[in-house]
Amino acid sequence: MSELAFLPAHELAKRIRRRELSSTELLGLYLERIARFDPLLNAVPVLDTERALQRAREADAALARGDVWGPLHGVPMTVKESFNVAGLPTTYGFEAFRHHIADTDAVTVQRLKAAGAVIFGKTNVPVSLADWQSFNPVYGTTHNPWDTTRTPGGSSGGSAAALAAGFTALELGSDIGASIRNPAHYCGVWGHKPTWGVVPLAGHELTPQECADSFDIAVAGPLARSAFDLGLAMDILAAPLEVMTPLGRVPGAWRDSGTPPRRCRIAVLFDDSEAEVDASVQQALVELVTFLRSRGVAVSQDARPVDSRETNDVYIHLLRAATGSHYDDAAYAVALERSRRYSPLDSSYPARHFRGNTLSHRDWVRLDAVRSKLRRQWATFFGQHDLLICPVATTTAFAHNQQGERWERMIPVNGHTQASTDALFWAGYPGVVGLPATAVPLGLSAAGLPIGAQIVGPAFGDLACLRFAQWLESEYRSFVAPALVASAERPSS
Repeated sequence: MSELAFLPAHELAKRIRRRELSSTELLGLYLERIARFDPLLNAVPVLDTERALQRAREADAALARGDVWGPLHGVPMTVKESFNVAGLPTTYGFEAFRHHIADTDAVTVQRLKAAGAVIFGKTNVPVSLADWQSFNPVYGTTHNPWDTTRTPGGSSGGSAAALAAGFTALELGSDIGASIRNPAHYCGVWGHKPTWGVVPLAGHELTPQECADSFDIAVAGPLARSAFDLGLAMDILAAPLEVMTPLGRVPGAWRDSGTPPRRCRIAVLFDDSEAEVDASVQQALVELVTFLRSRGVAVSQDARPVDSRETNDVYIHLLRAATGSHYDDAAYAVALERSRRYSPLDSSYPARHFRGNTLSHRDWVRLDAVRSKLRRQWATFFGQHDLLICPVATTTAFAHNQQGERWERMIPVNGHTQASTDALFWAGYPGVVGLPATAVPLGLSAAGLPIGAQIVGPAFGDLACLRFAQWLESEYRSFVAPALVASAERPSS
């Protein structure tokens, strides 16, 4: 039965539809695994057992009548804590919101339920979704199933840990600073950051907003144990396909040439002076390039779409402008006071962080104009290349470190230390201009930790990213379960 827990969602959905497996049985398996292993990981702190069991029974009864609800009929899954599920808490990890209960479902949750999914719990996050570690005063710390002394990533850290541990069939995450891609990389699963604006964000807010979709850079998207599951989930989450514009959501269309993976023109980046990448991650990319060339794929190693320093500067300022845009007066006053401690020429991360939190509209527009130039440069790049593959982060999962400010936490890279926030460069490289990016696992480091990469495509080129990821899964690397939770036969903790 433990092997069943690690099957991809599309295979589980097929078995349920064929009545080879019941929704109730699969949900029971996940709940049993969570009871057994989650005390070690703390990935799924919120369970909705009774309602989920009732829905699973209804799903099984519907199939017995020949009634199929949708492509995820009866498939049990969890969602990131930050998505509203009616009757369950949405706290963003804030102690002040410990007892905040959502009264409606997020649009994405509605779409998953309409496709037949059985939502049975919520997965852990960092406070305010603002870290590559997942710990908070409400639910505590989530641990990486490959090594419990290390972070599973963030902010969708519980999502990736739950998938890797075989606790759930599919996950719903969000991403503004690699919050889907980073946990996927750290935990050895897949994740897709869609083109900005194609998946609605309504219901992914701590307090109601008039237009959640206007939250700059942020997206919602799936995590899974298979790239094929990502495609299935995107068909659900982005239907009907609409894009966000100044006039609201309007009908859109995917950009897809249909180029087969073997005929794609691939550019690969291994490293960057803005965020030095550890040799272990670079080696995994070197091995990928060797594989691609062995299959006749055209690979370039020197093409760069944009200036790294300019991109990083724009990203950090606009990222922090977005995250600071909902500060109350007291929090804004603190950020403004801290921003004044730094010279306007100071390019350190904390200087840009607090400057971004308190940007004037004039400065935001100036930076947005630079972003428009970067978009044009990316478009030119994708006239010559189909996809770009690059790191998700500078290292594999690092040891838990919850002391001090995020930029004060140092991690080892190539024999020296690096501020953990340096790795945000790789989050913003495609993210600041809203490009799609699919995180894929490439292998394990010498220390036995997962290493991934992100496949970046042109705006609305999500299908090309996903198709290439699916080909890599079939030909290069499929899901591998962590030894810690690979067998349900081990004694209970």
